Amino acid sequence: MSLVQSVDNVALLPAYLAAGTAVLVLLADLLVGRAGATVAVACAGVVATGVGAVVVGAAGTRRTFCVGADCSWVFDGRAALIAGVFALLTLGVLGLSGPLLRGGPTPVGEYCFLLACSMTGGVVLGAAGDLITLIVALETLTLPLYVLVGLRRGSLASAEAAVTFFVVSVVATTLTLLGAALLYAATGGLHLDRLGGLLADAPDLPLIPAAVALVVLGLAFKVAAVPFHAWAPATYDGAPLPVAAYLSTASKLGGVVALLAVVQRALPAEVTGPVLALLAVLTMTVGNLVALRQRRTVRLLAWSSVAQAGYILAPLGVLALTAGRADDVRAGAYAAAVAYAVFFVVVELAAFAALVALRPAGADGGPVAELRGAARRRPWAGAAFALALVGLAGLPPGLAGLFAKVTVVRAVLDGGAGWLALVVALNAVIGLAYYLRLAATLYADPTPLPTDPAPAGEPTAPVGEPAGVAPARAAWPVTVALAGATALAVVIGFAPQLVLDLAAR
Repeated sequence: MSLVQSVDNVALLPAYLAAGTAVLVLLADLLVGRAGATVAVACAGVVATGVGAVVVGAAGTRRTFCVGADCSWVFDGRAALIAGVFALLTLGVLGLSGPLLRGGPTPVGEYCFLLACSMTGGVVLGAAGDLITLIVALETLTLPLYVLVGLRRGSLASAEAAVTFFVVSVVATTLTLLGAALLYAATGGLHLDRLGGLLADAPDLPLIPAAVALVVLGLAFKVAAVPFHAWAPATYDGAPLPVAAYLSTASKLGGVVALLAVVQRALPAEVTGPVLALLAVLTMTVGNLVALRQRRTVRLLAWSSVAQAGYILAPLGVLALTAGRADDVRAGAYAAAVAYAVFFVVVELAAFAALVALRPAGADGGPVAELRGAARRRPWAGAAFALALVGLAGLPPGLAGLFAKVTVVRAVLDGGAGWLALVVALNAVIGLAYYLRLAATLYADPTPLPTDPAPAGEPTAPVGEPAGVAPARAAWPVTVALAGATALAVVIGFAPQLVLDLAAR
């Protein structure tokens, strides 16, 4: 067997484009020194990355860095879908960051560079064929976020969120690396497909249960699955709003992709299935119940994001049952998890984009009460927010969210886990309470209720919008990002099968 690894540069093109974007952003910031030019270069590079991923993925599966049949890079339709979604999310967050970057203390070059680096990790993650590439890609996605979370200078909440996120992520990475080391010690392999074959042929190898548990639990931190979720609400609420949007979408998508890769291709289903079923039930239930009590908007969205992670993990819970391990059922479960993750991040981005549009420039998410009547003052942004909330709840006309939940329930029922489908349905009903309550707040009478009076000496209008003054329009990059995210959510809601087909490849 030849030990010389073949290199297919076409297969690596999306990664080249993503990494090149990060380098070009730094050069533009150094040589031009204009914020508009730096952001334009970043946007152009992100678009090129997405287009490159689609073009390469449309040509079929391409493999590189191979030794025999084992390859460290496998770029197929699913990898192209993941890379394209990461590019879209990064482009959307750049648009939402317009008010944050315009004339503020945030350094534009560093901000765009960190986002491009994080996107590079996401692009590589979708094509990773071995554990080392997978873990390095996941850390490349996550490491820039430590800095981005702490960019609100002078904010104690931002600094605390960054430190919390850093400490928890280091612990999660340590667990994952320890699990990978034990897998290598037991099997002598690191490539995902090879590990899957070795563990299937010799399921009783020593150290395997501990290794599998460490890898799954380490990645569960990244997904913010209960009981490894405590970092998420404080981190989201302390970060600048555009960064919170990226954390809630791209960061969660990265954790889901990594977890799916090891579960689908490497780890034994009879070990991971029961763990994932338990994580799914705990995550969706705890996330929904705690979200009911939230009074701050970003914390409500953060806890709802925790609950949504439970829905993503639910199809993988069917692996706990013998009927759920049939090849066609497993393929359907994996496709349902990927498709739900894509549906969720698009609708979640639309929700955060609407929140940025409704809040004053540079402000945090604020209390839910400050959004009272916001849709009456800004009808289009309010309607987009309401549509996103309805989509997250899984109700029409939010068709993307509706089809996402139908896809999950169908996959669970196909695996014979009727009890898990019942848990999903009950949690969806619980979620209706806070999603619809927030949507109703947007259209409520803006006059404070007697039980929720404005503080003495404060105007009754929301912060940044004094009484008697027309509300300021959102910056045009935010408006474009909001329109794009909302339009994409509507489009995939009418064409869900396209996402399912790509996820199944």
